[in-house]
Amino acid sequence: MAKRRDVLKAGAVAVASTPAIFGGAAIPRAAQAQLCRPEGIRSPLTEPDSPPVRHYHEPLYITPAMSEVDPATLSPPPDPNRHQRYDEFQPVKHYVQRMTEGLWNYHEDLSVLNPLGFGSLAWMFNGATPGETLVARYGEPVFIRRYNDLPMTEDALIPFGLPYTTLHLHNAHTASESDGWPGDFVGPGEYWDHHHAMMYARNDPNEALASLWYHDHMLDFTATNVYAGLSAMATFYDDIDSGDENDPNPDALRLPGTYGKYDVSIILHDVRFDQFGNPAYNVFDTDGHLGDLITVNRKVSPYLEVEPRKYRFRIYDGGPSRFYELGLADESEMFVICNDGNLLEEPVSVTSIVLGPANRHDVIIDFSRYSVGQSVNLLNIMEQVNGQGPTGRRLEGPDRMPVMQFRIKPLEGPDNSRIPDFMRKLPHVNLNEVVAEREWVFDHDMGLWTINHEFMDPTKVSAAPRQGTAEIWTFRNAGTSWAHPVHVHFEEFQVLEWNGRPPTGVLRSRKDVATLGPGDSARVFYRFDDFLGRYPIHCHNNVHEDNAMMARWDIIPNGGDDDD
Repeated sequence: MAKRRDVLKAGAVAVASTPAIFGGAAIPRAAQAQLCRPEGIRSPLTEPDSPPVRHYHEPLYITPAMSEVDPATLSPPPDPNRHQRYDEFQPVKHYVQRMTEGLWNYHEDLSVLNPLGFGSLAWMFNGATPGETLVARYGEPVFIRRYNDLPMTEDALIPFGLPYTTLHLHNAHTASESDGWPGDFVGPGEYWDHHHAMMYARNDPNEALASLWYHDHMLDFTATNVYAGLSAMATFYDDIDSGDENDPNPDALRLPGTYGKYDVSIILHDVRFDQFGNPAYNVFDTDGHLGDLITVNRKVSPYLEVEPRKYRFRIYDGGPSRFYELGLADESEMFVICNDGNLLEEPVSVTSIVLGPANRHDVIIDFSRYSVGQSVNLLNIMEQVNGQGPTGRRLEGPDRMPVMQFRIKPLEGPDNSRIPDFMRKLPHVNLNEVVAEREWVFDHDMGLWTINHEFMDPTKVSAAPRQGTAEIWTFRNAGTSWAHPVHVHFEEFQVLEWNGRPPTGVLRSRKDVATLGPGDSARVFYRFDDFLGRYPIHCHNNVHEDNAMMARWDIIPNGGDDDD
């Protein structure tokens, strides 16, 4: 295996000579001199490696669906006055989650090192990380009460993070007070109620969402709190994407279905562990944090037994700063059906997928090409040596990072699932509706990360679009060596231009994260409807976000005061 020093050297050459990732412009050598910080001010070489582990030793943890509770057991009962449109969308399903600190078995080889007991320190939902999956359906509003049962700061065993939490349901079309605004945090002993109307944006079924996730969004502590374990997945179904591959509805897509069996959610977190098998985190590295082991559903490089048939995998990048290019070791075909959790119009055939933090791809893998007893590995081939972003170099041979292994077992029954030619029509974009254009510049100023050259100020409203209007927003990465996955809450967007060109392939979709390489810009279309309130725009490299790369924007009533 190449030494890290050699990898760094090779990566530096690649940055200077190859185009930026994600379709960006080439980086001229002269631009390297414009970095805000001198090379070597900190070094990833100072990060100790994790203890050795056996890859493909742990079975994949399949997260169960949330279990309903009787609303009569909620004390005090839900307060309709705390939620927009609660009476119009009265909850039909109720859930309770408790966030606690405990021990989680990331890997047997790490767990046995811990003098505290078997497992690694973690913050969890109802005793597990990732937490249970919110499996919801359009037309069935949801209510979730989340208790913060974490220890007080002085009693917490995890040496990073802050035990104050606010939970964001990423990409949900939901009211501000249930969105997880970073300032809406609760401390140990407190709770917060979330109401999700489960309505299509603008009552348009073409706006349906499919693969979402929820995670902590504590102001200035998102990266550490998520790294400690506070994240999980959400799956939304409707009549078209019903999760039933035997659905008799003639309009149903019949994608590989049955949640947790042939419809499997996997969330990636790269983690570095200390000598006692506990997650370790460098709070002084404001460029970003990289782990040296890839966990899938918080298991280090696990395995999954699969039948020789089609599976739908909802793949999430949940880590704070790592980007991935994922592919099967034999470079065989996969079909991308969703980008950032939104169904494409048509499946796209690929041999690898690129994910930045918070990006999601749903892919269908057909294992019928393999024989029982065979196995195939999923690998990361994207090189990244610091938190700023990928080097642009692909990993080869033994340098490729193990992610997980699929082991082929006998078929249990017929595969009635399909890969349809057409899935869901993209919502119509009418540029005549546009009432304003805005630009958001992501940069590094005065030692911190900025948007439009300003630090995060939760009291300042940087934009205030009116409800019922449409706007064009441009995201621009002013950096020359770092990448920024730009995320806007509440609404996904459609890309009009990416570096001046119309989107094609997987990029021709609805998205909620625009992963910008150095010099990239994306011009996108937004609408603002159904709810009012405050929402953030931020870099989803959570370390950048926690170091001021976030801004507030509000949806105001049509007829409200001008914002600028």
